[in-house]
Amino acid sequence: MQYKNSKFSIYTPIVLALVLAAGIFLGSRLNYNSNSGEINFKLERNKIDLIIDLIESDYVDSVDKNEIVENTIPYLLENLDPHSVYISAKDLQQVNEPLEGNFDGIGVQFNLLNDTILVINTISGGPSEKIGILAGDKIIMIDDSLFAGVNITNNDVIKNLKGPRGTEVKVSIAREGFSELLDFVITRDEIPLYSLDVAYMITDEVAYVKISAFARTTHDEFITAVEMLKKSGMKKIILDLRGNGGGYLDAAINIADEFLENEEMIVYTQGKSRPRSENLATDKGSLENNEVVILIDSWSASASEIVAGAIQDNDRGLIIGRRSFGKGLVQEPTMFRDGSALRLTIARYYTPSGRCIQKSYSNGHEAYNHEWIDRYENGEMENADSTIFADSLKYYTKAGKVVYGGGGIMPDIFVPMDTVGYTSYFREVSQKALIYSFALNYTDKHRAQLENFTDYRQIVKHLDQTDVFEQFLKYAKSKGVKKRPEEIAISKKLIKTQIKAYIARNIIDNEGYYPIIKDIDKILLKAVDLISGE
Repeated sequence: MQYKNSKFSIYTPIVLALVLAAGIFLGSRLNYNSNSGEINFKLERNKIDLIIDLIESDYVDSVDKNEIVENTIPYLLENLDPHSVYISAKDLQQVNEPLEGNFDGIGVQFNLLNDTILVINTISGGPSEKIGILAGDKIIMIDDSLFAGVNITNNDVIKNLKGPRGTEVKVSIAREGFSELLDFVITRDEIPLYSLDVAYMITDEVAYVKISAFARTTHDEFITAVEMLKKSGMKKIILDLRGNGGGYLDAAINIADEFLENEEMIVYTQGKSRPRSENLATDKGSLENNEVVILIDSWSASASEIVAGAIQDNDRGLIIGRRSFGKGLVQEPTMFRDGSALRLTIARYYTPSGRCIQKSYSNGHEAYNHEWIDRYENGEMENADSTIFADSLKYYTKAGKVVYGGGGIMPDIFVPMDTVGYTSYFREVSQKALIYSFALNYTDKHRAQLENFTDYRQIVKHLDQTDVFEQFLKYAKSKGVKKRPEEIAISKKLIKTQIKAYIARNIIDNEGYYPIIKDIDKILLKAVDLISGE
């Protein structure tokens, strides 16, 4: 006997199966309170959100939900790459400030001398200069609170002197020649920040330009400097990117564009959710016909490596120094309503030859951040080591020169770390920052005479005619460093050059420092010899 399948007989098993599945699904998400025997019917939304809500509602002690969230996010990111970071609202402005090109404050450069705020320079056109604050002034009080002799820190000073434009701050100044404090009320204003440290003619034809970061204003600063240098006879240029940790990708692209011909590749980026995006040079390069050398070291990273990689892969100029940091990841910022931000890695960048120079982070963040120590201990600072690169990471420039990815930019000309003049005496005075502090004290005591000089050569000539080195030795001895005649003789040039450079910086800023310090800068001297054809 045959039976026809009715709709009821067909769908009943399916309905029962769905009910059973739903029961299992709900059961797995019920929260059972073993003490009360009650079941809390809380369907799981997002596990992290649910846990935080449970802590806030049911935890034995009172907690701050926002604080829990703030402390949890960094742990989430620890499982990603080392450059995906969360920045709290209170830290974001300070993090962004060096790259934005300005901040609000009173416009002074200062150092702490004997637990007192010493004004090194006032920023031209800034609010402090306008009302008469002078280099050499000592800030004793801020808003009627004592700020001298009370164990202050740089952060204490910055916190009290910076503030929104238009607000006022009262400072009481001790000035040479005045027996009483001088009171000034300063109206804070926007203060420019510069990422180009110095630009000057190092020889009759060779210019030297140092960029410390790739900020929003870097390209404009660079173009202004180049125009000035060309008027001074520049035919060749040394671009110093040592210690430059990067910054804005656009700034690096714009700088590289100045050296490359139209349609030459600068860099391209690509990620899982980001299609390949190429950046090509335009026909507006102002330095396409000028010979160029790029200086790099272990702290040249990210945007610096983009510029160096573009120059190297296009066979446009020489890279001199030591292997760069190795950061080839691109972060995209996401802003939150509370003022905090997430910088999430969304792509890798690739140099024109196709290499990603990102070094490995597979051993965790701590090992990644201390990798430079491994380089030092493995002897890489003294000898170029190409064995760190695998053949699978081999690439070729336009002219067929071999380059490698996976671990920074290897320079074309390796210059080992210069240890000439390094003795235990030099290490001790350096570790105690005695060269720097002596220069600051000397400048303070002799400011009236030193401020007559407007060129670093005048300062050098004056200092060479004094017993400044002997004064330093007495100063170091007063700080507990015993004289060691043989070691002092070996380190004399190194120490004396640094003393003169620091004093010149205190008087005429970087225009005084860099032309002097170059005499003990092995990488720069090598670059000058090569680019000059000597």
